[in-house]
Amino acid sequence: MPEATDKKLGPWGRFLATPADNPVKTVIVAVALCLFCSMIVSAAAVALRPVQAENKVLDKRRNILEVAGLYQPGVNINKTFNEKIEARLVDIETGKFSDAADPATYDQRSAAKDPAQSIKPAEDIAGIGRQAKLASVYLIRDDAGAIDKIILPVHGYGLWSTMYGFVALKADGNEVAGFQFYEQGETPGLGAEVDNPRWKALWPGKKIYGDDGSVKISVAKGAPTAATADYHIDSLAGATLTSRGVDNLIHFWMGDQGFKRFLDNLKEGTV
Repeated sequence: MPEATDKKLGPWGRFLATPADNPVKTVIVAVALCLFCSMIVSAAAVALRPVQAENKVLDKRRNILEVAGLYQPGVNINKTFNEKIEARLVDIETGKFSDAADPATYDQRSAAKDPAQSIKPAEDIAGIGRQAKLASVYLIRDDAGAIDKIILPVHGYGLWSTMYGFVALKADGNEVAGFQFYEQGETPGLGAEVDNPRWKALWPGKKIYGDDGSVKISVAKGAPTAATADYHIDSLAGATLTSRGVDNLIHFWMGDQGFKRFLDNLKEGTV
């Protein structure tokens, strides 16, 4: 009788009739559940990828508008960005504009990972490993068409992470108009204070270069002297390595290996 009953039930029926505490049944159910869940998660990840990419671009544009002083809550970010911001590519070696790629689709991070599109810096004080040959820059022009602000992407290693941000300069290419990071993984309450509005408010009005053209801005402890006040940014309390990372990356990107040649060309009208 049991054999006849098993034949009537079939393989699936026999499996369902197996006691719930049967080890084989437990393993099969667990594996099937894992496979089902992984399929759901994979399908969701694929479906949401375009949305994630769009949100990433939107967040980056919002940060560019913020550092430029153009962002207001409720503003249409894409519309304002397209109307106010001129995106260009700069050849780091020559310091001149380049048409080698489309600024709207160019991915500087991906280019930095490609040996054909990047170089190893001679003095990598920012700890970036490789540097893209082309860099994105963002310009804001006044009603007459003259450059009003220059927004430059900067990045470098802190204590735990590579910090990505923007520095906005006024038309003279020297006075800071704004500075902020849009991606960092530093210690909450310490290094992550690079996102604190009070610390970011220390940057506007400071100068990047001294009279001799060298990078003089500095993130350091202690009160500045009269000679260094225009270049001094207080370091973050309890975050020495993060502060040093910010100091290193700003010196790198504002120096000869970064955007200095471009800024010089901009002043001379030879960009």
